[in-house]
Amino acid sequence: MRTSLWSLKAGDRCTIVGYDDALADKYRIRLMEFGFHAGESVACLQSPAFGAPKVYQVSNTVYSLDDEVATHVRVQRDDNNE
Repeated sequence: MRTSLWSLKAGDRCTIVGYDDALADKYRIRLMEFGFHAGESVACLQSPAFGAPKVYQVSNTVYSLDDEVATHVRVQRDDNNE
């Protein structure tokens, strides 16, 4: 199922498919520098309440992204997510 990175809950895993056109190039480039590129596996480690930034792991690094950025990252959820 394709969705956005922001829709993941703690414990969910996915593969990045790409970005939507609404994300500015400067953010897209910076995310790719961080390792958020197509084909990369991502795990959602924390999904706090009240819209607080979520915590994601890419490779061996952990990042916090807010909804203004994470909603534009298109992902394919892994089959083993509930």
